[in-house]
Amino acid sequence: MKHIVFAASFVAGLLMAKFTTAADPPLVVDVWPDKPADDNATTIGEEKFIQLMVNGKAYEVAGKPTKWKTNVTKPTLTVYRPANDKNSGTAMLICPGGGYHNLGWDVEGEEIAEWLNSLGMTGIILKYRCPRRPGDEKGVPPLGPVKDAQRAVSLVRSKAKDWGIDPQRIGMIGFSAGGHLVGATATNFEKRTYEPIDAIDEISCRPDFGIPVYSGYFKFKEVGGLSPTVKLPANAPPLLFVHASDDAISDVEHSITFYLALKRAGIHSDLHVYASGGHGFGGRPTNASCAAWTRACTDWLRNRGFLPANPKQE
Repeated sequence: MKHIVFAASFVAGLLMAKFTTAADPPLVVDVWPDKPADDNATTIGEEKFIQLMVNGKAYEVAGKPTKWKTNVTKPTLTVYRPANDKNSGTAMLICPGGGYHNLGWDVEGEEIAEWLNSLGMTGIILKYRCPRRPGDEKGVPPLGPVKDAQRAVSLVRSKAKDWGIDPQRIGMIGFSAGGHLVGATATNFEKRTYEPIDAIDEISCRPDFGIPVYSGYFKFKEVGGLSPTVKLPANAPPLLFVHASDDAISDVEHSITFYLALKRAGIHSDLHVYASGGHGFGGRPTNASCAAWTRACTDWLRNRGFLPANPKQE
């Protein structure tokens, strides 16, 4: 059912909440009160930004440089809130990609948060643990980031009143490996992947919607189809898949496979496949057909009732 009518109690909460302005610095919150659950990070170096190199050149997207973060042992949420007069109450956790080795911090993180703010949404970058830990099975997505994401959804929901968020309109958007993390979190909410540690873990970790963008790890050749890292619960939230058919890093069949599995299970989802765009485009404008995805995503959010149908501003 669409969330078209905002509850009176939520509107009252918005009037009482202390909002920031778009010009204020983002709020940074630890995901865990202490060490992340079940983390084996004894050999991980100091957290840092790195420069990715491709064929001896700095990796760029749409002709602009990119910055990447790695060696994450302390997961955080970086909260970007919209201007007071634009806040819709909808929030999205943002999961940057990077093969679970590093995080595309600007092109798949900060810039996405700014775009969400322009639509009246709170954008929250999840800095999840990376790179893969010693002992993680090769070729299989690590479980640590899923623990971070499950905890993050509950944490955001616990802060809903303070941050001016509707607790029933908390979604996720992720790119590449981060897109897989969205799919895994959106379908593995019935049981946590770690032992609960406090009252926050008693709050639902089910996101209300998810948007996996040029994701990988959904199709496993070894099992002849859908990856066992994602499930098909009857009450799974709606998903919107975005992919380019010429993606040479994460084949479009990853999104198609998951979409078809959801369809066969009678679970609502949407799939947008673009002829061109490759991999890693984020939200940056290009001449490729994939540049239309942000507009399509905005329409989808409105049609599903997660954004007002007639916003005051674009």
